Amino acid sequence: MTVDGKVIVITGASAGLGAGMAEWFSAAGARLGLCARRAPSKPSDEDVARSADVTDIGALRQFASEVAAQLGPIDLWINNAAVVGPISPQRELEASVLLDHLEVNLGGVLNGTRAYLEHLQGAGHRGNLVNVTSGLGQRGMAGVSAYSAAKAGVDRLTETVALEEPDLLDIVLAVSPGVIETNMQRTLRRQDPAVLHDLGFFKERKAKGTMNSPGWVAEHVAGWVFRGVPNEGVLARVPLEV
Repeated sequence: MTVDGKVIVITGASAGLGAGMAEWFSAAGARLGLCARRAPSKPSDEDVARSADVTDIGALRQFASEVAAQLGPIDLWINNAAVVGPISPQRELEASVLLDHLEVNLGGVLNGTRAYLEHLQGAGHRGNLVNVTSGLGQRGMAGVSAYSAAKAGVDRLTETVALEEPDLLDIVLAVSPGVIETNMQRTLRRQDPAVLHDLGFFKERKAKGTMNSPGWVAEHVAGWVFRGVPNEGVLARVPLEV
């Protein structure tokens, strides 16, 4: 599959899923705008890579402007940036810590979406939006209530913007990539099983090698967005099993 010439933005692209998707999209011919708190590496010299915090709407607006100025109108924006912590029992979770967590995982998606919609409106261009969510947005898991709550919010934001912006967005998806070998997964595997009750599930997937790859996720996204491959509607969920 190729996505020759498509301009794609990925937030949280300095490591993990974001960096892996960037490699796949670059190899498939896309031109990329990549951002994270730490400036990502560029798969190609033509790509735009900047340090931009998704909690700062001004920084994302500036980033979108730079990408458009160098590469042209943005065809796909992927809100990927997220953190998994804090990992703790809910009885120990301070509201202030929860709010800090939600600012990245949920507020970052809102900020990225706003910056993208403003870009599309200004450019007179139609685009596509993908928000990276999680199966934990559909169910709770002991130890990660903050993460689960944020991802449930991402699902609802995705559904709503699809209803509100049909004049600017062709395809709007919340994509759950499943279990992927990233720093986030390594963080989960280091937790106390008394706090993270499902620790055995993550360790078993690692031991069996039954994890999804960032490239596998990117290929599915490309198929849904650019090749008209059927999906499940507004919420397209990549299966948890390869």
